[in-house]
Amino acid sequence: MPGVAVLVADGFETIECLTAVDVLRRGGVKCATVSVMATRETVSSQQVPVTCDYLFDEVDFDDFDYIMLPGGLPGATNLGGDERVLNLVRRFAAEKHVAAICAAPAVVLAKAGVLEGHQATCFPSFADTLPKGVYAGPKTVVVSGNIITASAMGQALPFALAILKDIAGDQAVEKVRESIQL
Repeated sequence: MPGVAVLVADGFETIECLTAVDVLRRGGVKCATVSVMATRETVSSQQVPVTCDYLFDEVDFDDFDYIMLPGGLPGATNLGGDERVLNLVRRFAAEKHVAAICAAPAVVLAKAGVLEGHQATCFPSFADTLPKGVYAGPKTVVVSGNIITASAMGQALPFALAILKDIAGDQAVEKVRESIQL
């Protein structure tokens, strides 16, 4: 079964992170939260504590097909400032799949240099930091090859469903849509 590793750093956006975890698990996809901090305990930008499944150095990322990066500040900045994360993003963009939402496409994916040749979105105030010609507009989810991006928290559910569709197909998406009355 394909799997998704959700990379979590202090200051992440609660809904962006946990909506993806919830939807993917409901859809039968292996989904693990991975702290890039020194402990499994992380705290969102809304001061919600979350205990992650793993520490970064405990994970064999070969067991996953996707990495997902939630936004939020300073969460996305913490992810983008971690060279292990940037190297992993480069590897997954070249060989597997990457998904990022809100500030993370600009602060992490652009910094890792993986958006050239793709369309992407991000939180509008970060649009100027994307490579020229990449920005596809606000209030949206963009699937561009093996990279999925979304603009902000309001797109968390469509973003999670886009990842689920890519991994498990329309039937899994319909199962989740029915279970949450969407």
